[in-house]
Amino acid sequence: MKEFVDHYQEEFHQKYGVRTDLAIEAHEVIVEKEGPPEIPGVIVNNEKTEHALISRVTVENEIGARMIGKAPGHYSTIESPELRQHNREIHEQLGGLLAKEIQWFLEQNQVGAEDAILVVGLGNWNATPDALGPKVVDELMVTRHLLELSPPELRKGLRPIAAIAPGVLGLTGIETGEIIRGIVNQIDAKAIICVDALASRSVSRLCSTIQISDTGINPGSGVGNKRMAINRDTLGIPVLAIGVPTVVHATTIVSDAMDILAGSDPAQAQRAADVPQRTSFNLDPQAIMGTQPQSSAQLLTPQQKQQMISKVLEPYIGSMIVTPKDIDELISDLTNVIAGGLNSAFHDEVDYTEIFQYLS
Repeated sequence: MKEFVDHYQEEFHQKYGVRTDLAIEAHEVIVEKEGPPEIPGVIVNNEKTEHALISRVTVENEIGARMIGKAPGHYSTIESPELRQHNREIHEQLGGLLAKEIQWFLEQNQVGAEDAILVVGLGNWNATPDALGPKVVDELMVTRHLLELSPPELRKGLRPIAAIAPGVLGLTGIETGEIIRGIVNQIDAKAIICVDALASRSVSRLCSTIQISDTGINPGSGVGNKRMAINRDTLGIPVLAIGVPTVVHATTIVSDAMDILAGSDPAQAQRAADVPQRTSFNLDPQAIMGTQPQSSAQLLTPQQKQQMISKVLEPYIGSMIVTPKDIDELISDLTNVIAGGLNSAFHDEVDYTEIFQYLS
């Protein structure tokens, strides 16, 4: 299945000139480029809450997988600009929403209330934008070693949880998937939850979106460094992936800027128009973008635009990955939200507000 998924992802990139780890963004790209809101083999349901928009994308079959460039399965996305605000009360509520989504995924994958789960914090703890996974592991209520020594009456409401932050191939010399496979066999885990940093195609979604999926994960895929897949096919048990986009490609920012100039995004174009003009130059953005061509030959396809941007930004800026300047504080807040949501989803008898009190 991994080879098919990689092929679909590459097809999607070649067709639309977009790379993203978020299923909801892939769906938006297709709707934006193709027009129809309904995509064969893909179902999208949205739920609005006080502080977040929850989008649930279901890729039903290989037809949908080919269309959207994602493996068949379920993808839930919690979007909230308030994730980027240092508001503990709101973060607690968002963590509660995350806990409910995780519980739904565990039930759908038939993971029992007392089944052992291995949480894997993917990423490099030495690089802040990639340190989300290891930091979440540090804040988890790890209980497997305690429950093995406790009488049954004291185990009620607590699940055996093990956790590991295996590092990256460049630090360990071992594929992360190989490390996980060895641990799963040793502790008899019934499910795996991977926490990782993702890449987005939208600056507005950086550190303000949490995606949960049951299709596993390919470490490093967001920055073009695919490793051994971590999923049910390779490990034999359900694998949930929780990710937050913390980086965006420099070429994506340039592409978005060109779309704004061309008026492709009315909201962004209006914000750009509201900025006082301090320079004057003769530039017709629509002519550059080919939105008002004299002939059809002047139209730029997404592939041509992407190739042009990459060529202009070569050799260094084109491969640059960009992250917010306040990434340290954002990662700290996101760590609390995700760790709190996981702890609450795992341990039914522990009140979520109590859990959050123990998080830094």
